[in-house]
Amino acid sequence: MGLFDRLRGNDTPRVAFLGIDGLPHGLVDDNPDTFPTLSAIADNGDDGPIDSIVPPESSACWPVLTSGVNPGETGVYGFQDREVGSYDTYVPMGRDVQASRVWDRVTEAGLDATVMNVPVTFPPQRTVQRMVSGYLSPDVDKAAHPEELRKYLTESDYRLSVNAKLGHKEDKSEFIEHARETLDARAAAFSRYVERDDWDLFVGVFSTPDRINHFLWRDYAESGQYHEEFFEFYAALDEHIGAVRTALPDDVRLVVGSSHGFTRLRYDVYCNEWLEREGWLSYADADDHGALTDIGDDARAYSLVPGRFYLNLKGREPDGTVPASEYESVRAELQAALEAWEGPNGKPVAKRVVERETVFRGDHDEIAPDLVVIPNEGFDLKSGFRPHDTVFDPDGPRTGMHTFEDAALFVDHPDAKIEDADLLDVAPTLLRLLDVDYGRTDLDGASLI
Repeated sequence: MGLFDRLRGNDTPRVAFLGIDGLPHGLVDDNPDTFPTLSAIADNGDDGPIDSIVPPESSACWPVLTSGVNPGETGVYGFQDREVGSYDTYVPMGRDVQASRVWDRVTEAGLDATVMNVPVTFPPQRTVQRMVSGYLSPDVDKAAHPEELRKYLTESDYRLSVNAKLGHKEDKSEFIEHARETLDARAAAFSRYVERDDWDLFVGVFSTPDRINHFLWRDYAESGQYHEEFFEFYAALDEHIGAVRTALPDDVRLVVGSSHGFTRLRYDVYCNEWLEREGWLSYADADDHGALTDIGDDARAYSLVPGRFYLNLKGREPDGTVPASEYESVRAELQAALEAWEGPNGKPVAKRVVERETVFRGDHDEIAPDLVVIPNEGFDLKSGFRPHDTVFDPDGPRTGMHTFEDAALFVDHPDAKIEDADLLDVAPTLLRLLDVDYGRTDLDGASLI
């Protein structure tokens, strides 16, 4: 009997959430033999594909999933965001998230939370009983709180993330081995604190699937060299989820969810190179540029990853060229150009082009993009401020890309109904399972229970 069983009674609802960065629901649905645990959760409760967010980039997705509000409230739009009133950019970290996370609401209600490896949470919050930050943390030593957790993780094989540089090698064996070791060490830490901690909410995220999918998706989709290793990795992931599920007391509800879907990548697309060639973007030095701060005085638009397009607007950008009175007409012109944009294969790059007011609203929308392109399958939208020889590069090391559609959600509860759901619905579902109240207008999503 672990500490968890000794200390807890059965009168307080408890929930364990396991996040998976980049698990598409279709992969599970098409391969039930690889995922017996997730299939069993679906049979016991409900499962389904859910929509991600705009844009479906991990740095923006995880603050939304864990808060239940859109990026206009979280203040995080991607891996790289622009400073208000400046062309300087920064990488958003935990302190840049302006919304209350689900564990904040839980602790404010007098309950305890253990939070492990959620992206965009560095530095770890001292208000949470136990926390190790995830993706974007510099190292385990700085990412873990309290001291007992820091000591255990630094002395074990725990890793914050797989070494993605190994995925760039033609021989993927070392990358796959490192990914599996990272997965196994993460699962061991999760199991340790699931059983030892006296928590009301446990949150743990497996981030390695996203890296596996980026570098091995072609092998999966086209039965390539590492097809078997791809499925072996996912069978191990499902087994680890099964071990956590088995360790949970019967009254604890388990929820498993992912941040976005995945599909085959065929072209890295350099959006700023396209903008320059189409006459929207110029640089102070035509031959030497590599950042947003290098754009020229007559630039009308620029792009940040993934597929976020901004007008160089007077009064908002420091050296804006587009008058506020022409905002709607110039944006419509850019939107029409994006909708007409075709790749080398003659297919439209954009599945649809979304206007900012459609998806972003809140107190922190000053840096929201004016337009976001949701690409068609195969076109992975980069920013690309450095000079490039081509707009479309078919030879990148990554063969998988994020999708807005087909994120996954599994809820081990007989009253769960996952239908027409999206990432915004995860946090309210967790709060509903925990009987933690929140205001009717506090969250953008709704409980699926």
